[in-house]
Amino acid sequence: MKKVYATAAEALDGLLQDGMFIAAGGFGLCGIPELLIAAIRDAGTKDLTVASNNCGVDDFGLGILLQTRQIRKMISSYVGENAEFMRQYLSGELELEFNPQGTLAERMRAGGCGIPGFYTKTGVGTVIAEGKEHKEFGGQTYILEHGIVADLSIVKAWKADDTGNLVFRKTARNFNPPAAMCGRVCVAEVEEIVPRGSLDPDLIHLPGIYVHRIVQGQHEKRIEQRTVRKREDA
Repeated sequence: MKKVYATAAEALDGLLQDGMFIAAGGFGLCGIPELLIAAIRDAGTKDLTVASNNCGVDDFGLGILLQTRQIRKMISSYVGENAEFMRQYLSGELELEFNPQGTLAERMRAGGCGIPGFYTKTGVGTVIAEGKEHKEFGGQTYILEHGIVADLSIVKAWKADDTGNLVFRKTARNFNPPAAMCGRVCVAEVEEIVPRGSLDPDLIHLPGIYVHRIVQGQHEKRIEQRTVRKREDA
């Protein structure tokens, strides 16, 4: 089975359709599938529902799909760095489903593991719990959350072999593995494709069974917020 493709557009060929549900990996601007996001923008696929920790910034990451009005609904944990996100939400142009960060990660992981739902204490007594089933366990109240199964997962990894085994680097190993797991089809962009058998099995973060297509590329790796301080000896 061929998994390696020459470009992001080729890796997404035949997978995109209007109204689809996409799970996207990354945390802030760290470990985001920027090449695949740009390819989706160029394809013009619209009315998208996207599950991701956040929605990038105004001119980078998933934010570029907001600029082109291709996203209809976001399922997110944090949206504080994107002014266009706020404008569209407050004007009623964008539907938003807020999830606590751990809940969103577990919803993706559960979907990838074939678990349709789980109970959690997170969000009990808040707007997050409104309309959800409540259940008592050990005298404590929990709410039911449903696993996420997306039509397509797009993720970013550090290394891969041609069978799709993935290694993530540092903070990029957060939402990328569960996002990859929950898609019916997963496309991964990577910095380097290495020969089969060269990855230490103990260091593989996501087995290739979850990954259907791979593309290697160059990445901008933009810093979301640059914080500096004076040298102590200055």
